[in-house]
Amino acid sequence: MISFEEAETEETVTCLHMTFYHPCQDDKMMFRCLNFHKREQVRADEMAKFGRDSNICRYNLMDTRVSRIQFSLQFYRKLNSSELCFEIKNMSKKTKLIVDQTELGYLNKIDLPWKCIICFGDYQVLAEIQEGESMDYFETQLHLAEVPILQERRLPSLQPVPENGISSALFSSQGKKPIEIDENES
Repeated sequence: MISFEEAETEETVTCLHMTFYHPCQDDKMMFRCLNFHKREQVRADEMAKFGRDSNICRYNLMDTRVSRIQFSLQFYRKLNSSELCFEIKNMSKKTKLIVDQTELGYLNKIDLPWKCIICFGDYQVLAEIQEGESMDYFETQLHLAEVPILQERRLPSLQPVPENGISSALFSSQGKKPIEIDENES
């Protein structure tokens, strides 16, 4: 029996938490092949691929509008650093991948921010990196969102705001529309 002092040092593992949303997920069940709430180990030298081709992709989205390989994630360690990161690459020739406000065309890649929203088509994915030390593998933990991630996070709307600073979206959510009045009226 190994004493406490002689036991190997426990190493923490980097975990990539990904929360998925699609407006038709209840009807089309495009996430039925994803393992939600269970951590999965991925070897550091493997590329985590997301798409509809189950022979190539580890994470399958059951939707004909998704590319065979939509995007990939590569785990790596920065040069001359102990920092572990992910790189995201758009593998779709037809659909642009948006990471926060950065648009990626086919084969474009960037470092994945520690917390960001990935969008393609009607899909929204919140990615959050929980740092660890292990260089042999990382883990993924997938979650399912009930409401749109962009709405839940209250991110700025992409709709223009009029000069008066009052968005018509505020009124439409209450079933009312703005009323135009003459500036001399009160």
